[in-house]
Amino acid sequence: MKVTVLAVGTKMPEWVEQGVADYGKRITRELGFRLLEVPMARRSKSISIAQCLEREAQALDKHLRPSDYVVALDVAGTALDTPAMARQLQSLRDASEHLVLLIGGPDGLASSCLRRARQVWSLSPLTLPHPLVRVLICEQLYRAVSILAGHPYHRA
Repeated sequence: MKVTVLAVGTKMPEWVEQGVADYGKRITRELGFRLLEVPMARRSKSISIAQCLEREAQALDKHLRPSDYVVALDVAGTALDTPAMARQLQSLRDASEHLVLLIGGPDGLASSCLRRARQVWSLSPLTLPHPLVRVLICEQLYRAVSILAGHPYHRA
């Protein structure tokens, strides 16, 4: 199984890069983990947010293959607890799927990204800053892998 986090935005704060790197090391062997970034579209008065989101969607789409199992992360998505995420990972692993998790920028994801996704997950009913989502999803992937391996990291 391979898992790619495909995120809008570059030049993240050091704490984000450290967090993703730390959890990324822990899950690379089990999940073939990698992080890909696309630049955030430039915001200006002459360009609408919808146009910016669509430009970001086009940049994300360049990294997607038709066979990818795409999951968009969005506050309005389906809330999963950690054991449910572990079951989802196990199911995708059993099916030899390449999981791609989409993380939008400060304005979220374009509706085209949400339509492209096979599932939309919510990490919280709270609106989370997109840099924090990177660290949070990596930690949750590690926690899910720990559950599947019977490792005691996850304590319910």
